[in-house]
Amino acid sequence: MNITRYCFVLACAGISLSLFAQKTNVLFPSKVKLPNGWTITPVGKNITLGDLPLNMAVSHNKRWIAVTNNGQSTQTIDLIDVAKQEKIASMPIAKAWYGLTFSPDNRSLFVSGGNDNAIYRYQVSGSGLQAGDTIRLGKPWPQKISPAGMALDSKHNRLYVVTRENNSLYVVNPDSKTVLHVLSLGNEAYTCLLSADNKKLYISVWGGRKVVVYDCEQNKIMAEIPVGSNPNEMCLAKNGHFLFVANANDNTVSVIDTRKNEVVETLKAALYPNAPSGSTTNGLALSENGKTLYIANADNNCLAVFDVSKTPESKAKGFIPVGWYPSNVKVVGKNVFVTNAKGLTSLPNPQGPNPTMKKETVTYQQGDSSKPVKVQYIAGLLIGSMSILKEPSANLLSLYSQQVYQNTPYSKEKEMNAPGEVGNPIPMKVGDASPIKYVFYVIKENRTYDQVLGDVKAGNGDTTLVLFGKKITPNQHDLVNRFVLLDNFYVDAEVSADGHNWSTGAYATDYLEKTWPTYYGGRGGRYDAEGNRAIANNRDGFIWDLCKRHNVTYRTYGEFADNYKPNIPVLKGHVAHFTGFDLEVRDTTRFNQWKMDFDSLVAKNALPRFSTVRFVCDHTEGMRAGKPTPYAFAADNDLAVGLFVEHISKSPVWKESAIFIVEDDAQNGPDHVDAHRSPAYIVSPYVRRNFVDHTMYSTSGILRTMELILGLPPMTQYDAAATPLWRCFTSTPDFALYEHLPSNINLDDKNPFDKKLSALSDKFNWTKEDQVPDLVFNEILWQGLKKAKAPAPIRSAFLNVQQKDKDDD
Repeated sequence: MNITRYCFVLACAGISLSLFAQKTNVLFPSKVKLPNGWTITPVGKNITLGDLPLNMAVSHNKRWIAVTNNGQSTQTIDLIDVAKQEKIASMPIAKAWYGLTFSPDNRSLFVSGGNDNAIYRYQVSGSGLQAGDTIRLGKPWPQKISPAGMALDSKHNRLYVVTRENNSLYVVNPDSKTVLHVLSLGNEAYTCLLSADNKKLYISVWGGRKVVVYDCEQNKIMAEIPVGSNPNEMCLAKNGHFLFVANANDNTVSVIDTRKNEVVETLKAALYPNAPSGSTTNGLALSENGKTLYIANADNNCLAVFDVSKTPESKAKGFIPVGWYPSNVKVVGKNVFVTNAKGLTSLPNPQGPNPTMKKETVTYQQGDSSKPVKVQYIAGLLIGSMSILKEPSANLLSLYSQQVYQNTPYSKEKEMNAPGEVGNPIPMKVGDASPIKYVFYVIKENRTYDQVLGDVKAGNGDTTLVLFGKKITPNQHDLVNRFVLLDNFYVDAEVSADGHNWSTGAYATDYLEKTWPTYYGGRGGRYDAEGNRAIANNRDGFIWDLCKRHNVTYRTYGEFADNYKPNIPVLKGHVAHFTGFDLEVRDTTRFNQWKMDFDSLVAKNALPRFSTVRFVCDHTEGMRAGKPTPYAFAADNDLAVGLFVEHISKSPVWKESAIFIVEDDAQNGPDHVDAHRSPAYIVSPYVRRNFVDHTMYSTSGILRTMELILGLPPMTQYDAAATPLWRCFTSTPDFALYEHLPSNINLDDKNPFDKKLSALSDKFNWTKEDQVPDLVFNEILWQGLKKAKAPAPIRSAFLNVQQKDKDDD
């Protein structure tokens, strides 16, 4: 029997709203609005951890908690004193990923060595950690193994390790450091858990929608149990009769009866019943009495709480607000410990990107400018934290739950009904008509607002940070002057690896969020985004899948299509002959490729309603000698944009068209407001002319706007929650044609040889997105173009949330 339980808790339990208001400042002293428009109010004590903490292990004597920090910058293993609630040690580790387990005597800690394909054994004491043995599963990357979760059976002298690159279970003798057995699991694995009698091993197969049961005595797989999408963390009931499995893409927890090897209950951990993807359920812990289950919802920034004392008749109890992207939860005594993978806020970087400095630069601890910590660029700014709180009473949990709902912009009502105004071309109700029929969605590469539009007087720009201003990008400046200027727009992603998925799917899976930092940190791995790996794809697909489900015609030009071939099945038969990411090809050439295809489709009256187009040359190749200068690259990109808009404006479909242009991420440069702030452009006869819109918008808001035009429902909680850009549109169209502006830059200009910058540029791979460390890339551009050291980017966290945003409803 598969019973579904909802964790849908409205503000209730007898606590009045007036009492809630009185308690708010005391219970939630820290309120931070994130760049994506969601708010966090982390409760309890919060301490700083390392870069992207993903897992915790509690020692058997409950004296210590070990944390593995798996981010892009310095990776570490932190040791927390449970009684003192303090970090007492931090051991740097070259490569790590997720796997952690203590020995029963509490003297040893086994740690996954990530793409070094090793298991490291540390000695643990009150004074910290000391390096010990190394167990090799194979040669380091590029051999594909990548150990993940592990479990230790000291009674039989066995260490069980599951892997996410060669999808296997390794059975290891930890004393002799030899691999005894290797069994294939079929898909990427996340973690494993031993039964109380050590006879069975439960394995969550992250990429396989299943839990595998391994017979430890017979060395064989005895069962495969279907569960939800992207199963990850697990925990066992005290009696061992029930196994709880978190399913990240489904917002659920599968409850397995271990005596029957079948799912007997499904707990829905989202804030609303039947919510689409977006909670990212990825951490589990039981209270010490076994009656309460705590569930970490990473993308809802909260814990869901269930009464599981009568499994399989569990009951929802409420929610607890924690930090940004909670990745793991553990309970020791009456205290709940939560790792927040992205910490408590965006962080500033006052030293700025500078490749001549040491590997790390100094910035400030979250919430306390007197305590320095070390961070790098945006991919290294995910400085994690640990929230420590008491298990709440029923009344306190009710207050916590009310706050979580206040923090969350998503609701079921918003899925089909969006804010707006009557008669606006952007419908307020999904399925209502719009005078706009054709949508063109252009995705570019990696620029901040200040780098391009910081010189526009009408906007909130910093002219000192401008690299590609009006002279270099005349068309983009003309567009924001003629149509609408957005100076409060933020990308949802940090880098291209999650950026293209966010830009086309309003979500990045837990797989992508947890693995791209390793790849970007030069620790092995692959570029798994843009449809290159099934486990990294959104459960319900991307905007093209949405179009297909609702009979909206579509076509892609380079996006999710490499070498003219589709990366995902839904694009088969919908890919134009168009060059993808290849900096040897100009964007003006791409424009001509698109133009030829567009004209032929218009002539046949076969133009699809939705098109995605990729222009990439604003990425540049730095100061590589003999390559186009950064100005030439950016000018070519700008000219392609101008020609693109002009051609549509002079076509038969102009009167029914809208063009949306975004950067997939904003990582390659500084911005005085936030590292996520980016330029975005909207062009249509129905777009207001000479208008400045200061409303806070996001990538997901762009997707929501296009969905409403096309009559499509949202894909995830994020586009459902996002503010559509209806304020930029008017019911009175202006059909005037657009004329592009010629480039002020010679597109044939090449970089001269520079002993320092040319040599530095030549060290990197420019054939794929984001192969160049951002802080180095930005410094190369700044020194090459400005002949000076790059200024410091400033990242804020939107702390002034007392004033209601214009987009609040």
